[in-house]
Amino acid sequence: MSNRLRSSLFVLMPLCAAGVAHAQSSVTVYGIADIYGQYVHGDDATMTRLQSGGLSGSRLGFKGLEDLGGGLSANFTLEMGINLDDGSLGQGGLAFGRQATVGIADQSLGSLTLGRQYSATYNITDQFSMFSNGGYGASTGVIGGFGGYEPVRGSSDSATGAGGPARMNNSVAYVSPSWAGFSFGAGGGFGEVINGAGSNRLWDAFARYTAGGFDAMLSFDDDEGGAITPDAHRRTWTAAAKYALADWQVTGGYLYVDDRSGTDLSGSGAWLGMGYRFGATLLKVQYVLNDPRNVEDVKTQALGAGLDYSFSKRTTFYTALTYYKNDDGPASGAGRTAFTLPAGMGNPQANDYTEFVTGMRHRF
Repeated sequence: MSNRLRSSLFVLMPLCAAGVAHAQSSVTVYGIADIYGQYVHGDDATMTRLQSGGLSGSRLGFKGLEDLGGGLSANFTLEMGINLDDGSLGQGGLAFGRQATVGIADQSLGSLTLGRQYSATYNITDQFSMFSNGGYGASTGVIGGFGGYEPVRGSSDSATGAGGPARMNNSVAYVSPSWAGFSFGAGGGFGEVINGAGSNRLWDAFARYTAGGFDAMLSFDDDEGGAITPDAHRRTWTAAAKYALADWQVTGGYLYVDDRSGTDLSGSGAWLGMGYRFGATLLKVQYVLNDPRNVEDVKTQALGAGLDYSFSKRTTFYTALTYYKNDDGPASGAGRTAFTLPAGMGNPQANDYTEFVTGMRHRF
């Protein structure tokens, strides 16, 4: 081999390697299998059943990432919810009801994603709660029901439908990088109604600051228009913070729904929780208050204590005991819990509940 050819090869090899690096891509298949047994004792009825998604919603997902070079990358997420107790699809039977997005990200400028994605309200009530925003225990899922509107669980009566504002359909969202612990994001979902581009939409924004063991977040959603009540207009403000010191963690938050419609079915909620971790065990306790403002004597208070034990990074056993105290005013109905009460359970004069759950979550 001539010296000139050998030199040319040495020059070309790094260039070829760089070209391969720029074209690097990956697709990840992941999921969570989470199921628990639930016993509920009411003032006039009891219930025992299996439920899916305690610590985390059961799911099967696909994530893709392609390095485009220069700090730029393309990505996608397709994630379906699965009801592990009966094998059905979650989120009302949608194929990819948890997330379905495609986007582009720059290390210096942030990310832009399009599709069906979580709102800031969902993220703040999930990440700043000891019981997340799921369907058991003293979770932030207790907060809502203001005239049927569910800012945390997701409401069908939203401008984007199918679980808004917790998840935004037909949406575009931007998230900034973190600058000295500060980040922010904004997005919007379109109701896609003819001649309704200006009045049938959902705006979403958040700001967040993280430093050491301290983490705080403020979110805002403006939801105008709904499938059930097209003239509805609701704004949701949420503020939350948490602080971790050694093995201890304290977290809390406040949520307010400002119903700007003629009916004014506003409401608020608050929560305060604490956790202590020793070894593979997490002990946690949380108090949640739900307070509809349009009628009196309909408050819900929940107090729950739980234990999570991690057998490994992938497998966790959990158990919890929770008491739900509902006011018994004339408009209180059958009361409220973190989960949906089955028809026929409870009445306005017998609407307090004690819940015990034990379950297992496996990540893969």
